Amino acid sequence: MAQRPSVSNNRSPVLARAVSTRQAALDRNVLKEGPSLSRRAWRRFRRNKVSLVALGISIAIILFTLSAHLLSEYVTGYDYAAGDLRGNLQDPFTDDHILGTDPNGRDLLTRIAFGGRISLQVATLAALSILAIGGTAGAVAGYFGGKIDSILMRLVDVILCLPGLAVLLLVSTIFRPGPVALSFVIAVISWPTISRLVRSEVLTLRERDFVDAARVIGASDARIIFRHIFPNVVPIIVVWISLAIPGLILTEAALSFLGFGVQIPIPSWGNMLQDATAFYTRSWWNVFLPGFAIYLTVLSINLVGNGLRDALDPRLND
Repeated sequence: MAQRPSVSNNRSPVLARAVSTRQAALDRNVLKEGPSLSRRAWRRFRRNKVSLVALGISIAIILFTLSAHLLSEYVTGYDYAAGDLRGNLQDPFTDDHILGTDPNGRDLLTRIAFGGRISLQVATLAALSILAIGGTAGAVAGYFGGKIDSILMRLVDVILCLPGLAVLLLVSTIFRPGPVALSFVIAVISWPTISRLVRSEVLTLRERDFVDAARVIGASDARIIFRHIFPNVVPIIVVWISLAIPGLILTEAALSFLGFGVQIPIPSWGNMLQDATAFYTRSWWNVFLPGFAIYLTVLSINLVGNGLRDALDPRLND
């Protein structure tokens, strides 16, 4: 029986020619190291003035929400859960309430800061969980192919066929999850999108010469996936996260507004809206301010995502 030629015998001449060609080019000083991918991306990104302004607004919003405890202690002097019904629905700049009070007499500025932190926490944790589940599944399916790919992609198809919002409402009704648990519930329903995106990229990358070279030198499949393939998917993942977080903020706000997300007295922008809708004719700012916070955050992060998408596009030249 004729022996089948080994992979190393087939690949070695190709690898040797590639190495010798590169070394010869380096010796002739033909290949010169240009600016790194991150520097080129930043150069393109800062030319986009709209995205640059949006980045500044996004950073300001994040710092505002992260400093909620300091704001509560040193600026407003109120806890987000402490209220006085005798002083409810006060106008902005009444007494020492900068933005007034909500229907339960709680300081509105304090609750907007804490509510923003909860909303961003849920969205960010959900995005990272989606990436961990979907990114791993997509990378494994794209790299190994065959039955593994078929099984994982059929699972993706099944989850995509489910009415996502209805499932979230059902699970939230049964378990009444807190902010962290709500993030994981959203992730379990939402991971197929990034899974398909990563899989399509890995299907292309696994045929590249540097992957063949890694196989020749005996690298394991896990090392090839996480050391050689995954770094080349990072630009796509960065863009996806920046564009996914606004949608996840809206998802959390919708669930909390309907009463199935973060539960009062823990504030989130969604349940603040729900709490104030019955009083919008008397105290419109209680509806406007959380709604505007959602709008501004979603818009600014979306614009940052659009700028990152353009900056990391390999088809663009400096």
